[in-house]
Amino acid sequence: MPSPADLALLADYNQWMNRQLLDACARLPAAELDAERGAFFGSILGTLNHLIVGDTMWLQRFATHPGVSAAAQAALAPVRAAPPPGPLDGRPHATLTALAAARTALDGAIVAWVAALTPADLARPHDYRNSRGVASRRELGALLLHFFNHQTHHRGQATTLLTQAGADVGPTDLLLRVPDALNP
Repeated sequence: MPSPADLALLADYNQWMNRQLLDACARLPAAELDAERGAFFGSILGTLNHLIVGDTMWLQRFATHPGVSAAAQAALAPVRAAPPPGPLDGRPHATLTALAAARTALDGAIVAWVAALTPADLARPHDYRNSRGVASRRELGALLLHFFNHQTHHRGQATTLLTQAGADVGPTDLLLRVPDALNP
């Protein structure tokens, strides 16, 4: 079971890496971002849109988690109020500008929500339905590990696509976000 501190680190890493990706995207022409590259979601923009769709789906599920604090509920209020994001291969954001605004807002909500979670919240089972309507029940902490792993998986794909297009994302290691106990 992850601790709140583990998840706070992953939320920070997620936000930092998404900023790195957006900065790399900004160095490319729009046509390069939308060019078909043979990736699972087609283009760089398609891959980054998939991350927003997937994150929004999960956050809307998490927003129904019972018994979390008022602060946790408030952090996801904007996501809860948003319309469903559409299919997993959808492209709700046609431009980098629109995508960056949505990504930044989601990442802020993720950081705030994770910061408000307690060990009891993480241990509590969460009932949800997947995108095919199949009902499941799993501990929230384990679902959050999946949530952050899914992001890392597709950011790795986006990093490869950006590198192939000539944009350097920079360092990507989680270790860079882990505080150094010897040199605080």
